[in-house]
Amino acid sequence: MWYTISCRFVGEVSSLLIIVLKNLASRVGIILGLALLLSKVGLFRKLVSKRNINNKDKIFLSLVFGVIGIVGTYTGIPLQGAIVNSRVIGVFVGGLLGGPLVGLLSGLIAGGHRFLIDIGGFTAIACGLSTFTEGIMAGLLRKRFEKTTYKISFALITGALAEVLQMIIILLVAKPFSAALELVKVIGIPMIVANGIGIAVFVAITDTIFKEIENEAVYQAQLALKIADRTLAHFRKGFNEETARDTANIIKIMTNIEAVSFTDTEKILAHVGIGEDHHLPGSPIKTNLTREALQSKKYIVANTREEISCDFQDCPLKSAIIVPIKEMDKVVGTLKLYKSKENSITKVEIELALGLAQIFSTQIELSKIDYQRELLARSELKALQAQINPHFLFNAINTIVSLTRTKPDEARKLLVHLGNYFRKNFEQNIDEVDLFKEIEHINSYLAIEKARFGDKLEVEYHIEENIDCKLPPLILQPLVENAIKHGVLGKLEGGKIEIIARENGIGTELIVRDNGVGIPRDKLNSLLGKRDAKEGIGLKNVNERLVNKYGSEYGLRIESEFNKGTTVSMVIPKY
Repeated sequence: MWYTISCRFVGEVSSLLIIVLKNLASRVGIILGLALLLSKVGLFRKLVSKRNINNKDKIFLSLVFGVIGIVGTYTGIPLQGAIVNSRVIGVFVGGLLGGPLVGLLSGLIAGGHRFLIDIGGFTAIACGLSTFTEGIMAGLLRKRFEKTTYKISFALITGALAEVLQMIIILLVAKPFSAALELVKVIGIPMIVANGIGIAVFVAITDTIFKEIENEAVYQAQLALKIADRTLAHFRKGFNEETARDTANIIKIMTNIEAVSFTDTEKILAHVGIGEDHHLPGSPIKTNLTREALQSKKYIVANTREEISCDFQDCPLKSAIIVPIKEMDKVVGTLKLYKSKENSITKVEIELALGLAQIFSTQIELSKIDYQRELLARSELKALQAQINPHFLFNAINTIVSLTRTKPDEARKLLVHLGNYFRKNFEQNIDEVDLFKEIEHINSYLAIEKARFGDKLEVEYHIEENIDCKLPPLILQPLVENAIKHGVLGKLEGGKIEIIARENGIGTELIVRDNGVGIPRDKLNSLLGKRDAKEGIGLKNVNERLVNKYGSEYGLRIESEFNKGTTVSMVIPKY
């Protein structure tokens, strides 16, 4: 009989446990539905995704999770003078995500509410105290929670342990003890299981927020690289109204930003999108916020129209991220991204703006390097022009003088060649010339030299038809001059020079070959590393110009065999 009664009691308890568990599970579902709804709210997503939240954010999160705890109380099941509830879910998740302050405040809100709605009740003090304690416990676990890679499992286990702690507090605080024990027998397992799972699922929902934001960040990083790729050609030309406008258009097209603006330190360089009717290029900077970013050298986020403080009454710009653009450590302007809704600049868009500003700063620095390189190339060209051997001029004049009586027509032609030679030699501000123009320049030079040396100098051209090649001026003539002076004229009988131009796939290969005296091997290895004044215009100057313009792989290549001749070649890339 005792056995029968015991079995019946166990069966009744088991049935009651199952009923409680089923009902509690449905209540937990309500809380998780609320969590899912919150996960779609932009402000909530923004707050829970922050790694370093300020006290204002923490107070707001405490209110949110405290209210979720209150909802868990109101959706609870009255049983034996207590409420079987899911209150702990909101409080515990708040502590895990927000830290000790959020856990403490949300526990105080939800636990205090539980006590106040049932003052003098059987479990009022115990439940209020346990909720507060569980919130603090979750807050203290936050650092471990952030470090673990198994966040859902961590939440499940610690959440279940928190409910075990609640059962212990009920046994210790609620009176009489026998009633508390009977209550724990019925609600202990259902609340430990259901709320532990509920906490884990809530964490899983918030974890999807982090993953979605991380995916967005990856997308934005890829987007920043794509924008950088498309804008590289612009900012490498400098930071001005034209390049800023082109870049702003690219950003506007490739993002969901509603307006993009660039300024220098005094005026607007470009403004594309909403507000462009009054944010006009060339006009002075309109907002104090931009001036503040320029002075502080730090980015600024404006969430309201008042913060932007545009003096135009109907300005549609209501949110902005303003980032300084620097050249080295000096601020040279700003990049500004605008939206038409308040509080609509997300963390991902902030990172995008910061990344773009850094890329643009680098591009502007590279444009300065390019400019310095161009100045260097021009100075080297002037050096070449200044290094024209005066002996060539004297010898040319003497040759022409000697022909004026015997061969006046030839003397006249040589004067024309000499004039053409010097005119080409002193042309300024020309970055590139057509290959055939360079050949004409060489022809003028060779016409004078052949008049001087006669049959001792033979020249052959092997130029492929339809070659389209642009090259720096005065890049071939020094090689031809070097081949004559230090190659074929070193032999008593003279020699031959070949000038070759042919396509080789990556560009145009240019070759100057002679069958002169050649270069000893000990001098060949160091030839491009010195500039010998006795040799006139040295090969090093030409080599440095090629390397500065096209890169180290496009320098001169020299092959020579003593007493057999020398070949000097280069490749002018197509692009």
